[in-house]
Amino acid sequence: MEEVRSSTAWVARVATHVMVDYSGIEKVVGNIQGSIPKVEWDFEGIHYFDNGPLTVQYLFVLDALNFCFWPDKELSYDKLASGLNDALLNDKSAFDADRLQKYTGPQLREMLKWPRPLPLEDERVRLLHEVGLELERSFGGKASNLVDLCGKSAVKLVTLIARHFPGFQDHSVYKGHQIFLYKRAQIFAADLWGAFKGQGYGELYDIGAVTIFADYIVPAVLRQLGILKYSAALASTIEANNEIGPGTEEEIELRACSVYAVEKMRELISSKIGKQVLSVELDLWLWSRGIQQLSLQHHRTLSIYY
Repeated sequence: MEEVRSSTAWVARVATHVMVDYSGIEKVVGNIQGSIPKVEWDFEGIHYFDNGPLTVQYLFVLDALNFCFWPDKELSYDKLASGLNDALLNDKSAFDADRLQKYTGPQLREMLKWPRPLPLEDERVRLLHEVGLELERSFGGKASNLVDLCGKSAVKLVTLIARHFPGFQDHSVYKGHQIFLYKRAQIFAADLWGAFKGQGYGELYDIGAVTIFADYIVPAVLRQLGILKYSAALASTIEANNEIGPGTEEEIELRACSVYAVEKMRELISSKIGKQVLSVELDLWLWSRGIQQLSLQHHRTLSIYY
């Protein structure tokens, strides 16, 4: 995670399309007034939870598919999660490693009860196959074995995932520098911690090392709060709902500056309010604000990473 923090901080220093406004950070932190934003993970209703290895398998499959919910306006994270939950409730073997390797696009749609092709459907199927194959080859078919090998360390867990599963290797090259983000690998660690309430499979002594999960929503909320400022050209592109290519300077700056800004926000909360707050908690607070606003305009990038 130090690679994530240091590389995104470097982007924020040299960025030309996105700027972190420190006065905006101070204003937001000042308005918190001692009340640290906290949002509980909700694993009732949309998520599968049995307090055991099958929940870990569910979360890993969920986070393998947790990306790109546009341009389908009706698709959402909640619909993906609840669809996977229903599939598992109907058939406990639905996410067995050998079955993950065989799903087709139409079968995935049927499992999710989705009436039309999913955004980046071929990529979603490819990632299911990748997850199933590598779980079978290296972890006895079970994501819980992967978690057991991390020694209760979120950092080691993210490292193991990135090493074994190419579809989770969320990094880019920006102005000749390697930039690390690891959104979906980190969110798996956070989901474990949240779902199991820091116990059992969710006991991760270094959960504080996890950064925010750089996606579409968080940058838009940070801009709305006055923490991020966009160049006129980038603002126009986003407001026109025009696509921004993956790996472009604009796209990397949006994500990297979001990570850096929330790290600065977290540090300021600690120094001014005297309480430790996790980046995970700030991310969930920001994301929750964003999804409640149907009119919030976010950048549009076709990507498997978020």
